[in-house]
Amino acid sequence: MTDVQNQPDLRGIKIQKTGVTKVHLPFLISDGDKIQQVAAQIRFAVSLAENLRGTHMSRLTEILTDWTSRPIRIPDVEKILLEAIDKLSTDFAAITIAFKFFMEKFSPVSEKISLSVVDCEFIGELKRGDRMKFTLGLVVPFTSLCPCSKEISDFGAHNQRSVCRAKLTFKDFENVSIEKFVRLIEAQGSAEIFPLLKREDEKFVTETAYQNPKFVEDILRDVVIALRGEENLSAFAVECENFESIHNHNAFAAHEE
Repeated sequence: MTDVQNQPDLRGIKIQKTGVTKVHLPFLISDGDKIQQVAAQIRFAVSLAENLRGTHMSRLTEILTDWTSRPIRIPDVEKILLEAIDKLSTDFAAITIAFKFFMEKFSPVSEKISLSVVDCEFIGELKRGDRMKFTLGLVVPFTSLCPCSKEISDFGAHNQRSVCRAKLTFKDFENVSIEKFVRLIEAQGSAEIFPLLKREDEKFVTETAYQNPKFVEDILRDVVIALRGEENLSAFAVECENFESIHNHNAFAAHEE
């Protein structure tokens, strides 16, 4: 059969990224000694030489399907990209693997175990002959309590659920721990969020937040300071957002370096 996509193209434009998006597959994600199955949504692309009309999309899907039966550590993302560069005879490949990541959490007083969830992304880019640029994307929830509200009120203070959206780029991605960075970021809020709380736990969390009031700017600065202490980070971008409980708008603060 005629291979139309492999026909020559004369328009002289090299395409920087072409590929597949919104691919849904079950993946096994490995974080340290823990492995969990996730439903991943994937965007997978390569560059296309100026003399070629189209890329081989099916080969990208074949590569991804082959990886559904193997635990994927962060260094394996580079192997996936190398496979794409080799099989599609290109000089660049990029992938984003988005999934829900679950962590065990113990309620602070009753010590009941439950599973907390964060949105996670593995983002990899690789040029032929170079080392992969890897970014870990996280959306970490926590509680924030307003210092101003506490100061001006005779009793009580408004609080709300908040999130930190982080993009973390590493010098060395061999031993990066997802769970480590989730716990580092969530500790910067007024209080942590727990999926399971008994009465004694709810009392503890409520009082912890009340004793640790923070504006969204306070939380952002504390996240920045915590990330600056991580020597393996080469760059990061963070945005904190409070889903305000007494306004019909949200508050946010952002920083990158």
